[in-house]
Amino acid sequence: MLGKGGHAALTLMSLLLLLWQEVVGIEVPQDPKIQQDLKQPPTIIKQSVKDYIVDPRDNTIIIECEAKGNPAPTFSWRKNGKFVNIGKDPRVTMRKRLGTLEIAFRNGGRPEDYEGEYQCFAANDLGVALSNKILFRVSKAPLWPKEELEPVTVIEGSTLVLPCNPPPGLPPPIIFWMDSNMTPIPQDRRVSMGLNGDLYFSNVLAQDGQKDYSCNARFNFTHTIQQKNPFTLKVQTMEPYNQTSYNTSDPYGGRKVAESPPTFLSPSGSESVKMVLRDEQLLLECIAAGLPTPTIKWFKRGGDLPAQKVKFENYNKTLKIVHVSEEDAGEYVCRAINHLGSVRHSIYVEVKAAPYWLDKPTNLVLAPEENGRLVCRANGNPKPDIQWLMNGEPIESAQPSVNREVLGDTILFHKVLMESSAVYQCNASNQHGYLMANAFVSVLDMPPRMLGPKNQLIKVLVNNRTFLNCPFFGSPLPVLRWFKNGQGSGLDGGQYRAYINGTLEIKRARKEDEGIYTCVANSILGKAENQVQLEVKEPTRIIEAPTNQSAVRRSKARFHCKVASDPSLSTKVTWTKDGEPLYLGGRLKKDEESLTISSVSEDDEGMYTCTVKSEIDQDSASARLTVLEDASPIPLRPDRPDPPMDLDLSDAAARSVRLTWIPGNDHRSPVTEFLVQFEEDRWEPGRWQDLSSFPGDLNSVILQLAPYVNYQFRVIAINAVGRSQPSRPSPRYKTTGSPPDAIPRDLRGWGSKKDNMEITWEPLHDLERNGPNLQYNVWWRRKDSGDDWTNVTTFQSKYIVHPTETYVPYEIKIQARNDLGSGPESNVVIGFSGEDKPKEAPTELQISKVGGTSAKIHWKPVDLSSVQGEFKEYRLYYSRESSLVPGLVVSKEKKTTGFYTTVPEPSGILKDLVPYSRYQMFMVVANNRFESPPSNNVIFTTEEDVPDAPRFFRINRRSLDTLYLQWGKPLEPNGILIGYQLIYHRVNGSRLGPQQIQTFLQNETEFTLRLPDRSARYKFNLSALTKVGAGEVYAEESPHFTNEENFTDATDVVKLTEATLSSVFSPTPTPLPPLPPTTIPPTTSSTTTTTPLPTTTSTTTTTTEATATTTTPVLVTTKRVDQNVLAPRREIWNLTVVPNSDYANVNWSHNLPADSKFVVEVTLDSNKTVTVEEVKQPPINLRALIAGEKYRLRVYSQELNSVSSKFVIFKTKAAHIDQVDIATQGWFIGLMCAIALIILILLIVCFIKRSRGGKYPSPGFLTGFTKYLVRDKKDLPLDPVDQKDQDGSFDYHSDEDNKPLQGSQTSLDGNVKESDDSLVDYGEGGDGQFNEDGSFIGQYTVKKDKDETEGNESSEATSPVNAIYSLA
Repeated sequence: MLGKGGHAALTLMSLLLLLWQEVVGIEVPQDPKIQQDLKQPPTIIKQSVKDYIVDPRDNTIIIECEAKGNPAPTFSWRKNGKFVNIGKDPRVTMRKRLGTLEIAFRNGGRPEDYEGEYQCFAANDLGVALSNKILFRVSKAPLWPKEELEPVTVIEGSTLVLPCNPPPGLPPPIIFWMDSNMTPIPQDRRVSMGLNGDLYFSNVLAQDGQKDYSCNARFNFTHTIQQKNPFTLKVQTMEPYNQTSYNTSDPYGGRKVAESPPTFLSPSGSESVKMVLRDEQLLLECIAAGLPTPTIKWFKRGGDLPAQKVKFENYNKTLKIVHVSEEDAGEYVCRAINHLGSVRHSIYVEVKAAPYWLDKPTNLVLAPEENGRLVCRANGNPKPDIQWLMNGEPIESAQPSVNREVLGDTILFHKVLMESSAVYQCNASNQHGYLMANAFVSVLDMPPRMLGPKNQLIKVLVNNRTFLNCPFFGSPLPVLRWFKNGQGSGLDGGQYRAYINGTLEIKRARKEDEGIYTCVANSILGKAENQVQLEVKEPTRIIEAPTNQSAVRRSKARFHCKVASDPSLSTKVTWTKDGEPLYLGGRLKKDEESLTISSVSEDDEGMYTCTVKSEIDQDSASARLTVLEDASPIPLRPDRPDPPMDLDLSDAAARSVRLTWIPGNDHRSPVTEFLVQFEEDRWEPGRWQDLSSFPGDLNSVILQLAPYVNYQFRVIAINAVGRSQPSRPSPRYKTTGSPPDAIPRDLRGWGSKKDNMEITWEPLHDLERNGPNLQYNVWWRRKDSGDDWTNVTTFQSKYIVHPTETYVPYEIKIQARNDLGSGPESNVVIGFSGEDKPKEAPTELQISKVGGTSAKIHWKPVDLSSVQGEFKEYRLYYSRESSLVPGLVVSKEKKTTGFYTTVPEPSGILKDLVPYSRYQMFMVVANNRFESPPSNNVIFTTEEDVPDAPRFFRINRRSLDTLYLQWGKPLEPNGILIGYQLIYHRVNGSRLGPQQIQTFLQNETEFTLRLPDRSARYKFNLSALTKVGAGEVYAEESPHFTNEENFTDATDVVKLTEATLSSVFSPTPTPLPPLPPTTIPPTTSSTTTTTPLPTTTSTTTTTTEATATTTTPVLVTTKRVDQNVLAPRREIWNLTVVPNSDYANVNWSHNLPADSKFVVEVTLDSNKTVTVEEVKQPPINLRALIAGEKYRLRVYSQELNSVSSKFVIFKTKAAHIDQVDIATQGWFIGLMCAIALIILILLIVCFIKRSRGGKYPSPGFLTGFTKYLVRDKKDLPLDPVDQKDQDGSFDYHSDEDNKPLQGSQTSLDGNVKESDDSLVDYGEGGDGQFNEDGSFIGQYTVKKDKDETEGNESSEATSPVNAIYSLA
């Protein structure tokens, strides 16, 4: 607690800072003459770093210190706070005119003898500046202590830590591990090095004992590496170990090794604390032991990890944040997981800060008797202490001065004297470091000086904005004034504006502004002056520009370029062709007004530009020359018209004039319109404005004009190609003045304070003034009082009525007037005087009904007369104080909502609350400016509700036969989570298979689904559960199997599509009972579909691309809304697009009436062409698309254009997709023909032999031969029965390939018919047997008296021989 004296000191300090009239320090120009004569205290400009480490092998060590000042400063040094006598040590020298120290060791000496804290002092007559305290140290690379390391014996599967304990070096060494063969130790999830240099084994394998392990330390300064004696491992195994049996998939070679749940090797315990400094690097480490090797995951309690700053290293064992800030503080949790369990460790990160500048003191230059201040503000954690020094000594020990006052981090200077010059040091320090800054106060007296060149001549263009510069300096700062031709008072105001830096602005230079301008700088020390001569010139213009021309080869072409300029300026005309200079002579000749090209050739074609330059401006014009082949000119394309010519004014009247012109060449496109523009020289000179447009067949029109305007006109011709250049301006025409015609607009009265009323209006436009000296007559009186009008006349656009009563209505009217009379009066409007704070507050604020997301509130109203202003609303302030979910951190942001009601017993519904939360609220009544005191404070809690969607939902494919599902807890659980529900269907084309439901405990966030076959695809709907029911659904779909052909390793993880929210809700099941804490196996059951909850749509743009093999619809996300909403918004959602090559099927959902019509808007991405099509109800077929193009599509209501879906981006298929069809390949067709030919020849031979009674080839031979030819081709499609080996590769050979050729053929029905050596017994006596597709299966039959026998079943497909026999 502060005593009375402390309170008085604080009050005095605050009063001084508030009332202090600070003079801004003088800014000294960098003019060499000024700098040469300027006395300046010392300033440190170069110094060594604070922590200065050097290599001990250096022959010379340099500690830098350089400073500037006038007079030149002298230097001295202190070491560890004591003065250094440089002359006594022959090794130490100081550079001439610099303060840099050089310490030489060429003739002996040890750098370690010079270690310490050095500080440089630079001094001259005006003060002393200090460098930082430089801690000088010599780099050290100590040797590793000698030790004998016994072999380390460890049981296979257990954990191991090999300590490094490197010797302390300066700076610390870099640690790495190698074996005795100088080969780096490979590191992975199982084996890795910690931040302390130790080598950690999460579990030991038998092969770890095959090498030794040595810790190495590299010292960068000395470029040396030191090696610790190696560790030798002896790994004990429960069963014999065979080195050749090792493989990555089974590192234990089939031996039984005891598995273990995760434990942490580093850090120890369940929690730890880590302190880090602001802007430094944060490294958090978690190394776990266990078998199988645990996986490390990180998260931050109460928030997400900042993705832009966080990096994971060392196989996710290290979390790294660069440039730490205060918001990075908090609890970080690492979790180690394997299939036996998990373990967590919390690291509480504290962010401290060394001092850093908020307001660094800067040099201050003052004149005698002026005031100023030095400010030194720094922040840090903890808050730094501020200490002031003057000339290197604590300011408390300096001689007291009435001109100087120290107030904490500020020094005030009052009416300084010449002897007040000094250098002040500000030191801000805390336990983590310090900052020091020098800032001098220099009191300077210097008579006024002119810094610019003497007697300048400046030439400017008429009507241009012009600046005359007169740089000056003096201390105290002189007052500068301008004079013209040595007469009159200072120039400032009207046409002229004088700036504080000595510049004079002439807003619009005219001929009468020519003359000699004198600038005079005065101060108490004297005066100085300079002169500037101004000449105003006419602009240089091209009055006849070259025009586009067509010329026949070998003819002559001429471009005109007529120039007008100021007679006193010399001009030069140059010509260029296509931007390159033209070399005149020969065929190219130039005179004063034209360029002539003789004997035109094709090389002369191009763009010709005429440029005229004077010493102060230039103008240019261009035209194109087209060279024709022969005398018959080819048709020329239309072009813009030439500008109209010879503008003339006639039939002058008070408010009109006739304008006549001659149209220019229309260049083969008729003029459709003439645009007349005007420029006036009173209010906006030089700005051309549109006046009127007229049909293209007119060239004489009457222009309606405004009074009191000095007009000039120009005309622009317009045809189908475009606009012409403007014509040359007409002569000026000045209309006579009249009283105003217009009434000031937007008249209103309102109170800016409780006892006034501001009457404001929009002033008349310049062209509405109608005459000189525009003013406004304003009348007002209290409404319904019967008082007389009070009036005032003003030039401004507002008037303040004062004093008034609080919030009283007034009648107001206004009228514009000028020197020629008054305009019409406005209608009477009602305004109000100012508002004050409401006197009463709402009372008895209470809650009557609370749900999950809404609450009904009641209160007693106030008397509206106590509002003291316009009753705006009852304003409710509410904030979410906490969540009822343990450990969930919430934002306590204060929110407001308003209720406008005047009923005796008001009530309202407070919406958009977060379920299962604790809220606090109070109410005020508000007018337009103020709020009443708050009502009673009410604390209430919302009911539990269904949770939000899981934070993420990912599907990874870890092998061809399994899907790995992983999800995160909802950001808002809206209650106590009791588990998760996963509903999934197998997808077969556009059909869904039976629904399956899987439930999980609240701490389970992953699930592995084994696929029935590799091509199976599923649609998943995941939701979290509270006792109220299932929450918002997160939907995801597994990809097509054809998209995942490139698996090379079963351990590879292929990330599938990004998660999107489901467009429809899954059925809400009966709320589950609370799940027991024990682990239960997941259950699978089928349920029937129920009616989904009402939904409202929140769409997002989604991209899809049609491919040759699959067509994926575009999904649009939705969100659940409160079921208590009575009148849902009209919306369009679930927009899907299924594209093809030249059409797309479009579908959507909506809650508009059944007879509503829609508009489909399609944008072609390549050229942004937009097409719209009116349709009725979805779905629709969108045609006339371009193959292989990207489109953007949306749907909106024809009646309510604001009801629209979000855009969907899709791409149509390519027009031609090259697919390799084996049946169309030439080699395959040739092979089949060859086989057919061979079979035909064999059949012919058989029939010939039969006719002669000879033997024929065995049918088994034909079958085996054909099978051999077909199956020998490995690149043919595999038979459906071809099997895969265990490693996933296909076996192209079946068991049939290894059997000898038999004399039997297996039919499609599995029966085998024995063959005979004669064709007599088949094909003639019995009916042929055919299967369902008509192919012949009774190839061979036994004689009628023989029994049929069954053959072995075969996996072979029907032989080509069968097909040929069937054709026979």
